[in-house]
Amino acid sequence: MVNINSENFFINLWNTFPHPSFVISKNFRIINLNSAVENLFITSKKKLQEKKIYDFLEKGSLLLKVIDQTIFKQAPVVIYDINIYWDKKEFGKFNVYSSPIDNSIDNILLVMNLNPQKDRIDKKLLHQNAARSVSGLSAMLAHEIRNPLAGISGAAQLLAQNADEEDLKFTKLIQSECKRIGNLVSKFEVFGDLGPLVKSNVNIHDVIEKTKDLAKAGFASHVRFLEDYDPSLPEIRGNFDQLTQVFLNLFKNSSDAVSENGGFIKIKTSYQSGIKILSINNKMENLPILISIIDNGKGIPEDIIDKIFEPFVGTKVGGSGLGLSLVSKIIVDHGGTIECTSRDNKTYFNLNLPVTDINKNEITDYDIHKRLLISED
Repeated sequence: MVNINSENFFINLWNTFPHPSFVISKNFRIINLNSAVENLFITSKKKLQEKKIYDFLEKGSLLLKVIDQTIFKQAPVVIYDINIYWDKKEFGKFNVYSSPIDNSIDNILLVMNLNPQKDRIDKKLLHQNAARSVSGLSAMLAHEIRNPLAGISGAAQLLAQNADEEDLKFTKLIQSECKRIGNLVSKFEVFGDLGPLVKSNVNIHDVIEKTKDLAKAGFASHVRFLEDYDPSLPEIRGNFDQLTQVFLNLFKNSSDAVSENGGFIKIKTSYQSGIKILSINNKMENLPILISIIDNGKGIPEDIIDKIFEPFVGTKVGGSGLGLSLVSKIIVDHGGTIECTSRDNKTYFNLNLPVTDINKNEITDYDIHKRLLISED
């Protein structure tokens, strides 16, 4: 029988853990490491233990910033998609979890996970790129399509004045198609506003409650709304009207998906301290505000869920497939991320947004440089 309280058990457990893990002191010294580290970097524990971890990392490594923030704030830090260079060799992109160790304020646990959620991060970046592509395309559509479209429609009206009954069907068809294309271009035009976003301090619950009332008074009258709010959430920096548009679109999608009887939409808000992602401009972004929109509808097919935020992709018959692209664009404009998953007969839209004081207490490269100098003493 295995004694789970024995020291050997925990040593074996530590070395069996598949993810490279370190115990790092507050002065960046490697106190301990598991076998996964030795396997990854093809080295021995003896060569690394008691050495300073920054001796093996490139100058300005984001991993050093993660360690420093954990020590400075004495709180867990999670960051996705860090490119790790160790001893001047590239080892790929990792997700990193760093946390203080209970009853040991001088040491932290550092766990490196190779690409387990890289696809999820790639999808977020893909959604951002899709939104930017639509913004550029919309400006071209408005200018290049509206003018000739008006000419075609006008010519069809003139032809209709002298057309016989057989030809009249075709002139009406031309006018109908011109109107349809014009409506599609109008939907696209909302993406073309590339001017500065006017922001103010916004209580996200005020936005959600207003949008929920609008939905219940119209398209979501058959839906039961469930709320699980964190009342202590700080304000975000955003545009109230555009965020209202985001939740209107999400509620509309969910209300169309749920049944007339027993359909619900759950709205959950929470604060996730220390959750960070690496943005396109290679900066660590703190996005602690999490809003989840959950419905018990028919779900989203697996073959399109990875593309759900791309233009013209959708599940509704007769839909334009632009609603979620607009949602993605607005969230990106607010410095946030959005992702969608569908499992256990439920669909989840998860939005992460920054708070108003996003730069407060941020650790700079200069701060790390000072701490590295101190740790040499």
